[in-house]
Amino acid sequence: MTYALLTLPFLAIAGLVALATARRPDFGRRMRASAWTALVLVVLTAVFDNLMIAADLFTYPEHLISGIRVGLAPIEDFSYPVAAAFLLPALWCLLTPRRAEAAT
Repeated sequence: MTYALLTLPFLAIAGLVALATARRPDFGRRMRASAWTALVLVVLTAVFDNLMIAADLFTYPEHLISGIRVGLAPIEDFSYPVAAAFLLPALWCLLTPRRAEAAT
């Protein structure tokens, strides 16, 4: 199994859970905040993954990655922080009782 195939379920779940919050208040604000968070996490991932790969702390088998890289880091490495940036706020929103939403 390639890393790209491995990331698809995580991205799909994050997208579906985020869309499930579309009818909750402040959906647009939440998506903008998630996008900014994803951007920061991608930058941090790029920096630290490149440092760790350059230091030979780990490698990726070429036949398991797409070949697209940001520096030394394969593009697949960036899917997890992006998924987390959208999934975690969406889960928080869905797990927050609606009464608490109305009070804030």
